Parts: sequence; C-alpha cells; structure tokens
Amino acid sequence: PADEGDLMLAGFLVFADEPKAAARQSLSQLADLGIELKIATGDNPRVAEKVCAELGLASKGTMTGAQLDSLCDDEFAEAAQHHTIFARISPEQKARLIALLRRTGRSVGFLGDGANDALALHAADVGISVDSATDVAKDAADVVLLEKDLGVLATGVAEGRRIFANTIKYVLMGTSSNFGNMFSAAAASALLPFLPMLPSQILLNNLLYDSSQLAIPTDRVDDEQLQAPAHWNVAFIRRFMLIFGPISSLFDFLTFGLMLGVLHAGAVEFRTGWFVESLATQTLIIFSIRTRKVPFVRSRPSALLATTSLTMVSIGVALTISPLAHTLGFTPLPWQFFAVLGGFVLAYLVLVELAKMMFYAEPVRLVGQPRRTRGRTHRIRRRAARFHYVDGDAPGAGTR
Repeated sequence: PADEGDLMLAGFLVFADEPKAAARQSLSQLADLGIELKIATGDNPRVAEKVCAELGLASKGTMTGAQLDSLCDDEFAEAAQHHTIFARISPEQKARLIALLRRTGRSVGFLGDGANDALALHAADVGISVDSATDVAKDAADVVLLEKDLGVLATGVAEGRRIFANTIKYVLMGTSSNFGNMFSAAAASALLPFLPMLPSQILLNNLLYDSSQLAIPTDRVDDEQLQAPAHWNVAFIRRFMLIFGPISSLFDFLTFGLMLGVLHAGAVEFRTGWFVESLATQTLIIFSIRTRKVPFVRSRPSALLATTSLTMVSIGVALTISPLAHTLGFTPLPWQFFAVLGGFVLAYLVLVELAKMMFYAEPVRLVGQPRRTRGRTHRIRRRAARFHYVDGDAPGAGTR
C-alpha cells in the first residue's frame, strides 16, 4: 500500500515462552526414577529440540509426522522406542504412538493440556492434565494436577512405589507366616491328644500380630526400590511363601519338642509356649522380610514399626503372667523356656537371612527358558530391591 513506503526498520520483537526454572530439576528427578521422557508435539521440530536442550533432556533423535505416516505399526513401534522427539504430529499420531509403546510392554503416561491431546490422554495408561487445561483435556485425563509442576509427578511416582513396596512387605509376611502356621497347626492337631491352641488364643495371637503391622505404611523403603517400577507378581509371592513358610514351621516343631520332650508340658503349658513362640517369630520376622539388605545394619526400619513390633510381643508375653492368664487359658512358663526361646528367635532370624540371600541370588526363570547372558546394566537393575522378578527386558521407555 502507498502508506507503507519509506519505512525504517526500528528493530525486532522477540516473544519467548521460557521453561520454568524448576523444570530441569524435575526432569532430572524423573530420570533418576527410571522414567524415560518423550516429547510428542505439533510444534516445529527445531523448536522442540531447542526446548529439550534448554531443559537438559538428552534426545536420541527426532521424527516428524510426515515420516511416521509412511511407517507400518512394527516400524512405528521401533521408531517410538529409539527416538525422543516427535514433532509436527497429529492427535491421531500421538494416540498411535502411545498405543504402540504400550504394545511393547511399556507403562505409558501422557501429560497434555490441549483439546488435541484428548485422544492421547485417553490412550495412555495414565492420562495427566492440569487445572488450567481445556475442558476436553481434563475430561479425558485420569489425573488433573492443580498446578503446572513436573515435580509433582516425580513425587507421586516415588510415593506410589513406596506404598507398593510396603504393601508387598505385608503380603510376603502374611502369606509366609500363615502358610507356616497352617502347616504347624495341622501337624500338631493330628499328633496331639489335645488342641494345640484354643480358638480364643488364635484370635488373640492374630490381633496382636496384625496390630504390630499397622505401622508398616510408615516404614522406610530402600532407595533401590524407588529407582525402578515394581509389578504385582503372584508367582514370586507363591515361591516366597513355599520357601519361608516351612522355615517358620521348623521352629514351631522345635518348640513342640521343647515343650513335650524337655519341659514335659501339659496342654495349658503347651498352648502358652506355642502362643509366645508363634507371636514372637512371626512378628519379629518383619525386620528381615522388609529389606533385601542386612536389617538394622544396612537398612533400618522406621521407629514406629520397631516400637509397635516389640510392644506387641511384650504384651503377648505379659498376658501369660497377668491376672488375665487363667481366663485366656495361659499359665506362667519357666525361665528356661524363655532362655531357649531367645535362641530359637535368633536362629530363626539368621536362617531366614541365609535363605533370603539364596532366594534373591538368582532371578526366577520360566521352565525351559534358555539362560541369557546379561550385561552390567542388567545386573545393576536386577539388584534393585523390588521384591519381585519380571521376566523379559529391563524397564524401558515411556512415562510411568
């Protein structure tokens, strides 16, 4: 137009949406948790690469939507695993990217706030959006963050793994001790002319035992358990139960021998002795089962867990000499019993530690599966205390 003649350049205006200062640290925390980040955006690939560089996110390569269009599913899945940035991609390609990552065994989370992210949010294992996102994105998401802070994700992942680890502690302890108690009770009932323990005593034993475990959620979790995701593995739990349950029964039988063969106990004395031994062994074993490391030396329980466990055992012993002893069917035991019981408990903990070392020494393999040579990275990952073994590759890509 005529009015745009004889213009003089005064300068440029540059608009930049700088990443938050805390974003780099948050991405580092996610990487420390074994989470591999990928960028799926409709922006220019050069812009995406620059943002990744500013955040310190190492890129293994960039692909565009046009390049992905020409790939079949297998080729797309291969590209998804070996590239970090996916730029100029459509909402449908984002959803396809997530679906193919999940097909390879990844657990995938997707963070998005736009209407074009709805398909991907719905396709992911966990769709994550923010409170300032579009209504479509928030409706499609499983989780809506109240603030835009990646650090919340890192904290959430770590807390989830901590909860899972403590849950597994209770499951392993409960299944192994219950299996051992069932075996011991069945054998004693078949061999003795009297009930080895009264129903009311069994209920009291379970009440004290379960009360001691109420503090497990407060327990410390070894750092190795937070460095990689864990999975529910019924085969692992069953194998643990079948190995550690009989160890518990072994010391029950030793107690039976002590009461009948050495102390010549009657029915009441026998029940009292087994009540105390059973409560002590199945409660104190939490200190060994809670970690793959040497308890107290390399891994300390929380103060509350240690206190409640010792307190419940003390209450159980005190009940046998309290005014309620006769009502509960107990009788005071000689000091010789407690001297031997201390040795039994110590030997039990030592034997469990030895069994634990052998149990975790080699991973569980499927029958007929060929042994594969693993490298140093695999050995490091395998040593991460996750209270399970997952057959296949090490935890891979995808936001978890």
